[in-house]
Amino acid sequence: MSEIRAIFWDVGGVLLTNAWDHTQRMAALEHFHLDQEEFQSRHEMVVSSFERGKITLDEYLDRTVFYRNRPFTRDEFRDFMFSLSQPMPEVLALARALARSGKYFMGTINNESRELNLYRIEKFGFREIFRLFVSSCFVGLRKPESGIYRLAIELTQINPEECCFIDDRALNLEIAEKMGMHTIQMQTPEQLREELMKLRVEP
Repeated sequence: MSEIRAIFWDVGGVLLTNAWDHTQRMAALEHFHLDQEEFQSRHEMVVSSFERGKITLDEYLDRTVFYRNRPFTRDEFRDFMFSLSQPMPEVLALARALARSGKYFMGTINNESRELNLYRIEKFGFREIFRLFVSSCFVGLRKPESGIYRLAIELTQINPEECCFIDDRALNLEIAEKMGMHTIQMQTPEQLREELMKLRVEP
């Protein structure tokens, strides 16, 4: 087995709660009493552009929420969106310990919109942990497209067999594995730690 030199992390569902996935969207719809079917049909039409950084958060909200008058403000809705991001403390602590060890190149490969991604990077101190953010909003590619994994490998110039990618979704891992990366499907902090130890990865 090749020695692991780089660890790439998904963010939502691994290090933090998801940013704007189904659960978060449903919470917002209930909080602001929005029609689920109407919102979802509009969301599906723009989510790819939103996560690829092709449209801003304000443009996304214009098309999904504020295309008509609302009894709440844009700032209220944005603040609620951001408030839904919560840490997974045990996994964050593990990532910090691995980064402090200096043994591994640490990066993210994640699908997120620009404003939420930047908020989460700042709020949870990710610049202290990760050297590279291969985020869909920065690179114009989304998982599970093979191009986003290839870009991470090419930017770091680390061989795929020396890389480990951690994600909570099987399809995202399948593509990374086909490219030669080691993969771990995140289920619990304990299970993640055990799987990393099998790859001889520890702080």
